[in-house]
Amino acid sequence: MPDLAQRLADVDFRIGEAARAAGRDPGELTRIVVTKFHPASLVRELHALGVRDLGENRQQELSAKAEETSDLPDTRWHFIGQAQTNKARAIRRAAAVVHSVDRERLADALDAAAEPGDAVLDVLVQVNLTDDAGRGGVSPDGIEPLAERIAAAATLRLRGVMAVAPLDEAPVAAFERLAGYSDRVRAVVPEATWISAGMTGDFAEAIACGATHLRIGSAITGPRPPRA
Repeated sequence: MPDLAQRLADVDFRIGEAARAAGRDPGELTRIVVTKFHPASLVRELHALGVRDLGENRQQELSAKAEETSDLPDTRWHFIGQAQTNKARAIRRAAAVVHSVDRERLADALDAAAEPGDAVLDVLVQVNLTDDAGRGGVSPDGIEPLAERIAAAATLRLRGVMAVAPLDEAPVAAFERLAGYSDRVRAVVPEATWISAGMTGDFAEAIACGATHLRIGSAITGPRPPRA
């Protein structure tokens, strides 16, 4: 716990420094701790330290951890990985936010997975910042049609955009493009102000470019254990 607490404090300090350097209020930022491959016991330790926003990128792991920690109050799970349409119902059962909606079929599946009495599901449009069509994310020319499809879904609420910076490009250049894509989404839904960007290695650059939600894993959780 002390090591975890120190890592969390260190990251939060760095987030605050980066926000102030960019002329922003650190209180405007949401830090999501990604617990990929770590046990549910780590989620409990994080909760004891005040963490409420947690992220997973595999449906099976998301569902298992959400179930194992369902007794923890105010925990909010963010699904940040690539989603298959046949997993939409399971994802919706476990997650409060889905960051990785990159096609209309997935938006439709998440909408159709709602059951009577379900809360509206917050979703973000994932944008591909590379020329590789095999990477996750909608291409820039598909942003508006996808945003419009989500906006028309009765049980989805479009919150903004998400992206992962390419490995072969300076993060600032990529995140500046994402900020422009965010403007385009807000032209469809003015309230969709979230920008989910920045991970352990580039969250300072993301903050400088307007990120509102940071997805940080190993800098807080420590090295990931081997995948089961």
